Parts: sequence; structure tokens; C-alpha cells
Amino acid sequence: MSLSPIDLRHTALVLIDLQRGIVNLPASPRPGTEVVARAIRLAERFRAAQATVVLVHVTPSPDGRDALLPEVDTPVKRGPLPPDWAELMPELGPRPNDIVIVKRQWGAFYGTELDLQLRRRGVNKIVLGGIATHIGVESTARSAYEHGYQQVFAEDAMTAFSEEAHRFSIRNILPRIGVVRSTDEVLAACVTPDTSS
Repeated sequence: MSLSPIDLRHTALVLIDLQRGIVNLPASPRPGTEVVARAIRLAERFRAAQATVVLVHVTPSPDGRDALLPEVDTPVKRGPLPPDWAELMPELGPRPNDIVIVKRQWGAFYGTELDLQLRRRGVNKIVLGGIATHIGVESTARSAYEHGYQQVFAEDAMTAFSEEAHRFSIRNILPRIGVVRSTDEVLAACVTPDTSS
């Protein structure tokens, strides 16, 4: 099925957790470096059109006291993080007009100014990618859906910590709240309508 035109005047590219401490983790169905390469292609297209690019990264506050500590069956291993853990991949950015969002949990909307920044720029659609498909990307996508945004998911510009987890989100969750396409299909659909006439 073809993808409706993506009007870059009202669309933001939102990239989740493309930072040193996450990109370099083992991932499937593709390594984080491939995700970053595709994210760069998307970001270059959006920047060339002066469209909104949002780079989201996750990190605890310096004292760590904002960490969520629910009772769970599968606890997250905690310990000191390397000094550059939260640093965005330098080849991706940020560039001067990019928006950088720091989040403290899985999703990029709760407790951040992401919704405010998008709405003030007239954004009603987001193109989403990043790591991990089933955690930060899916959590952000669910919230974006609840906030009323149209969504396009660049499937090959995301990956997970297992192929099974990635495929489950791609086949069962994301198609119910947006459209799933390849980076090439997203780029081919991007348009910047001429408003001068």
C-alpha cells in the first residue's frame, strides 16, 4: 500500500535513544549502527526542508533519585553508567535547529516538553525511529497516539534487543496506531508544498 504524502511543514522526525550507551548494545534484527545510518538519512531530508527534528535521549538525574523502582518480575540491572552513556551519536547531531529532549523513563512524552514543542511548531504527524522498538519507540508511539498525532514508523530505522521483540511491535502494535514503512518509502513520500503561490 502506498504511503500518503508526508507534508514536512507539519511533520516532525522523532528519534529515540540513539545514544552511545544504547546504540552499542547487542540488537536485532539489525545493529544499532544501521539504525543510526538510516536515521541520519531521514534527519538530513527533514533538515534540508527546515522541518522539525527531535533527538530524544534517556538518562537518570545526577543523583539517580528519579529512577522508577516498581516491584517487578524482571528487574533491570542497575549500576554506574559510563560518562558518555547518554551522549547522542555525534554523527547524528544535534544540529543547530534540532530539538533535544531528555527523558527519564521509556516514553518521550511524559514529564518532557515534547508535546509542547511539537504543537507550537504546528506538527500533527511524526515519523518515528530509534532503539529499542519494543521499549522507547513503542512507549513513545502509544503516547503519541493518545495525544492525537498521526504516525509513520520507519521500520528499518529501529531495532530491539531481540528479533522477536522487534517483530511483535512491528506486526501487532505499531500498525494499529500508525503506518509502518521502510526508510526509503518514508523519504519518497516526503513533500514540502510550495506556499508562495
